[in-house]
Amino acid sequence: MSNHQKRKVYVVGVGMTKFEKPGSRANFDYPEMVQESVGKALKDARIPYDTIQQAVVGYCYGDSTSGQRALYGVGLTGIPIYNVNNACSTGSTALMIAKQLIEGGVAECVLALGFERMARDALTATAYKDRAHPMERHMEVMSEVEGFGSATVTAQLFGNAGREHMRKYGAKPIHFAKIALKNHRHSVKNPLSQYQDDYTLDQIMQSKMIHEPLTLLQCCPRSDGSASAVVCSEEFVKKHRLESQAIEILAMEMATDLPSSFKEKSSMKLVGYDMTKSAASRVFAKTGLRPTDVQVIELHDCFATNELITYEALGLCREGEGAKLVDQGDNTYGGKYVVNPSGGLISKGHPLGATGLAQCTELCLQLRGSCGDRQVPGAKIALQHNIGLGGAAVVSLYRHGFPQSRSTADPSITGSMSQSGGGQGFKCAPAFDAIAQELKINGGKLVPKIRGIFAFEISGGPNGQKGTWIVDAKNGKGSVQFGPGKGEVTLIASDTVMADRSEER
Repeated sequence: MSNHQKRKVYVVGVGMTKFEKPGSRANFDYPEMVQESVGKALKDARIPYDTIQQAVVGYCYGDSTSGQRALYGVGLTGIPIYNVNNACSTGSTALMIAKQLIEGGVAECVLALGFERMARDALTATAYKDRAHPMERHMEVMSEVEGFGSATVTAQLFGNAGREHMRKYGAKPIHFAKIALKNHRHSVKNPLSQYQDDYTLDQIMQSKMIHEPLTLLQCCPRSDGSASAVVCSEEFVKKHRLESQAIEILAMEMATDLPSSFKEKSSMKLVGYDMTKSAASRVFAKTGLRPTDVQVIELHDCFATNELITYEALGLCREGEGAKLVDQGDNTYGGKYVVNPSGGLISKGHPLGATGLAQCTELCLQLRGSCGDRQVPGAKIALQHNIGLGGAAVVSLYRHGFPQSRSTADPSITGSMSQSGGGQGFKCAPAFDAIAQELKINGGKLVPKIRGIFAFEISGGPNGQKGTWIVDAKNGKGSVQFGPGKGEVTLIASDTVMADRSEER
């Protein structure tokens, strides 16, 4: 099928478990975690399991046909189930295959899911001692360029990439620590994150050294968990009236290792810099978009060093200017981009097979305006980056497929509440969430200029409901509340008109 004949593909339902420290949660074997994430995704999509025509299941640590065992607890419908293993990019690989099944007309509705139950030695042990290791060429180059240390191989590989960037471009250990600081801080507002702890910069830099420049709090943890996405065609979206939550996958590209990964003896290229650059350039070329069109990003921060070099590989800044982007705050709220609002792998956790689909979950909810206190204001274009050593990098772009119909998700699925304290189901709720977020960031500057309290009385909400938002831009740093109240000025509008006006702005 030629490019012009390919069908549009949408994500209409997402769900994930809270990511957990391995062994910390009772009755959390992989079938249980899959039932939870798939159950949430189906509830979000408002469809039963027997609507799913095919399923693609990603995991790294498990026996053959674990995907079947996991989904048999959800339903026995006889559908094709494909099992996928592609290192840390497994989840995005499962999603990419699901997309291709829809795109090519093979199916109308496909489930993509990922899970991982990680053993204590999962990152150091190999199941097979009698055959070639898939990473042996990478380890040979690493040994030649930097030598072998005592840390896990992955920490050495990504730590060495950070060292190369420091030598070539002048980045300092503090830049990597600032990235970890940001991601830990973001995770505080994500109830599904494995860790939700805020740290000082000193605490991050003084935590246990793993492999210079990486300290413990700059490394992702081992994690158990699952994430799922329901993917479908435009015809399916319209038939089931899912326009309000349909997120279009604009483009999705995978790249594997290039000759430069091994020939150039570069620690940065050894961990996938050129793979990421290749996949990203193709995604932007296909869509006609540029990195500057993006507002929200989930990227593969398995180690803080990788986040910094990935800024450059994705084109978020010029090569060598990743540290400058960090210093300018252009990777968090109030800056040019918001990177890893979920907390990223460093704090949210990294169950290998689930990570790519957890990133997808976060970005879909961001584009639907359903992320509550961590909502990125004005999020319209989302970028995803998921990489696995060995290797594969998957880069994707998303947007809302029907922005005029946008609605927020059930908080029982997202694990978050509206920043304005309510209004779930109103089309205009994301606009008030964006105002709340703007006041949190810049309220100290805006309130003295505005000095007013505004009541927005909205009619025509879900099931004909009426609702009131009170925007206090007079007291303190300002606030937004949903519920009864009085304003100095009252504005009356329908839900649809208010949402449309917000989209225009």
